Amino acid sequence: MTDTTRLLPPDGPGLAEAARLLSHGALVAFPTETVYGLGGDARNPRAVAAIYAAKGRPAKNPLIVHVADLAAARSFAAFPPEAERLADAFWPGPLTLVLPLNPDAGLAPAVTAGLPSVAIRVPEHKVARALLTAFGGPLAAPSANPSGKISPTAPGHVMAGLAGRIAAVVDAGPCAVGLESTILDLSDGPARLLRPGGLPAEAIAECLGHQPDTAAADPDRPSAPGQLASHYAPEAALRLNAGRPRAGEVWIGFGPDCEGAAFTLSRSGDMAEAASVLYATLRDADAAAGPGGRIAIAPIPGHGLGRAINDRLARAAAPRP
Repeated sequence: MTDTTRLLPPDGPGLAEAARLLSHGALVAFPTETVYGLGGDARNPRAVAAIYAAKGRPAKNPLIVHVADLAAARSFAAFPPEAERLADAFWPGPLTLVLPLNPDAGLAPAVTAGLPSVAIRVPEHKVARALLTAFGGPLAAPSANPSGKISPTAPGHVMAGLAGRIAAVVDAGPCAVGLESTILDLSDGPARLLRPGGLPAEAIAECLGHQPDTAAADPDRPSAPGQLASHYAPEAALRLNAGRPRAGEVWIGFGPDCEGAAFTLSRSGDMAEAASVLYATLRDADAAAGPGGRIAIAPIPGHGLGRAINDRLARAAAPRP
């Protein structure tokens, strides 16, 4: 625990202070284009243990390692040809690759949850990249929120969940994409989609020349983040594919046919807009629903970013452990 959690500006002095804190084993939340990540030195076992403790995260759930560039990524993981092609096409960006862990990677064992693979990505957000450069090493960075709860896309979301548990938050405003990264497993054989996310599967298929396989997640032994059955959850109960609300439900609409909805992901039906506001809207609806409340969400088409949105909503609506 820490007495106070500081808000740091995303300028040179603020990033220098964030890098200093990280180098001393402290935890610092920082923005990426997807969501805010909770960063800790991926080589420092105590810092990585502190990430799990601050989030209340199950130890079996591995972390994503964030690095400044492809050259840095190669020092931690082996890149088969398909991984090289994907990294060249989509890094920096919202794509995480699960790759064979280099024997001399030097990462804390808890980062990979004991697996022989590592999840790694190069974020696009300029502040994230500047922080990684200032720090000069790999950052393990799951979403900066209590485990299983709604992911943070703004500094206030981080403070609401983790104030007093971490050293600082680099405040760079809201995240642009608003959904976690897409995760592809290339650690053993052809590409497998582990988690849909901010990079649509259609773009990946075009790059590879084939559709990636869809991996069946094992909730008792996840191979990457975001595979637990219940995740991203508000306090209120969630009902999906709701054409109209029932009595007492707070209704979140999508598209032009949801007149009267208290909230909307996009009145025009724009999928990128819906993704960018999904978590913030869930938070607002949760607050409006109140204790013991209920939320209903209009149907979301399953193509493009809709696949990732529906994945998050299904996990948010799943029975709580």
